[in-house]
Amino acid sequence: MPNKKGLRLPSTSGDGMPPVAAEPPAPPPPVAVPTVDAEKPTNTGTASMEALALKLKELDINTQQRERLEMFLTQKQQVGELTPDDFDKLGELGAGNGGVVLKVRHIPSSLIMARKLIHLEIKPAVRIQIIRELKVLHECNSPFIVGFYGAFYSDGEISICMEYMDGGSLDLILKKAGRIPEPILGKVTVAVLKERLQGTHYSVQSDIWSMGLSIVEMAIGRYPIPPPDSKDLASIFGDKAMEEHLEATKTGKPLAGTNRNSFNFPTPPGSDGPRPMAIFELLEYIVNEPPPSLPKGKFSDEAIDFVDKCLKKNPSDRADLASLMVHPFVKKSEEMEVDIGSWVCKVMNIKPDSKGS
Repeated sequence: MPNKKGLRLPSTSGDGMPPVAAEPPAPPPPVAVPTVDAEKPTNTGTASMEALALKLKELDINTQQRERLEMFLTQKQQVGELTPDDFDKLGELGAGNGGVVLKVRHIPSSLIMARKLIHLEIKPAVRIQIIRELKVLHECNSPFIVGFYGAFYSDGEISICMEYMDGGSLDLILKKAGRIPEPILGKVTVAVLKERLQGTHYSVQSDIWSMGLSIVEMAIGRYPIPPPDSKDLASIFGDKAMEEHLEATKTGKPLAGTNRNSFNFPTPPGSDGPRPMAIFELLEYIVNEPPPSLPKGKFSDEAIDFVDKCLKKNPSDRADLASLMVHPFVKKSEEMEVDIGSWVCKVMNIKPDSKGS
């Protein structure tokens, strides 16, 4: 009832005391990532699957890629909404400052997934915003990107469930292989370019620079590149490759990006090579030294030119995505038949999938 001041007071029990709650409220259930808005679950409905099927027809992908993507989307539809009780832990794949990645089995579907756990101590509004942003992953379906099954929040952690890649990550493959052959690099480059062309990004020119550096690191197995007269180059490619490289660069000066002084780092005891560069040494090298270039005589002219166009220091001089997609290195790589799966299985010593997926 309103009092003399016109204020409405809370109701009371018969003894004049406010009522007391019988028990505390139950904790909120796990929050699933929405597909359209905050009230929708993670599962992909029939309508959205039809929309995805139409979108697949617009993608520039081959029959094998299309079939693989369709198979994943069908699995994703069958998985439905994810909850913490749906998983059996099979092992740990990796860990870092951001969280831990587990290999898990999704019990209802028996699918093997990679589950990344990120511990969050944030306000509910921020948590909901993160979950809303994660829904973008639901809309990102490409044969060039690891598949996303869904995400949920429970017990102070966000779980992000991704497609399990049994071949391992590219950095692990690089450590095992030492360096990645040009035909494999070509296929990786094509996949990265197509993924970028099908989306938007805040800094495409920066992405092109990063892609160029990544190609160099994968091709050589290290960064910076050893100078042409370095024993390191011979250990990577052999004495003959070093001779060819020197023959191709008869200027008497190191190639661009191969400053001799930059490789005069002490070798740690028991190590096979120079110590890794500290972060400030690496930044100083990138800013003040010429852009790196692939060694001549070991890589094709097309690959060398492609990397050079990516690593122009002035962004206005750097190639754009459209011109890179018609570059001879990309065209050659698109047409080349390369069994990446068999190569990865050989490097990582794993048994090939009999299904060929």
